[in-house]
Amino acid sequence: MKMEKKIKAGAKFFQTQAIFSADSMERFNKLIQHLKVPVMAGIIPLKSAGMARYMNKNIPGINIGEDIIERLKASEKPVEEGIKIAGELIRELKQKGLCSGVHIMAIGAEKNIPLILDAAGL
Repeated sequence: MKMEKKIKAGAKFFQTQAIFSADSMERFNKLIQHLKVPVMAGIIPLKSAGMARYMNKNIPGINIGEDIIERLKASEKPVEEGIKIAGELIRELKQKGLCSGVHIMAIGAEKNIPLILDAAGL
């Protein structure tokens, strides 16, 4: 309903908050498919398991799966693993046609954006 109001007010596209799975984007798309509006997926590259847990606990609407947290926890280089995870998600979103683009929110680590794009195969 909020998106419909925004479209009537002139919105031409939307951006999601951070997502961490293609499944969540797919579920969202089913809810809004009737709107026929471009949507950019918000991507935050995670820097550590602690960051992921913090976001799950303190940011409403964020849901980072335990599988991702365990990958970060097990990695000797969690920042690099977070880059890899973000790249994999972007690649999957593109392959499945689940969004019109992405907004990479690097949160102080903008230098890693080219590495994320490389990991995504872009």
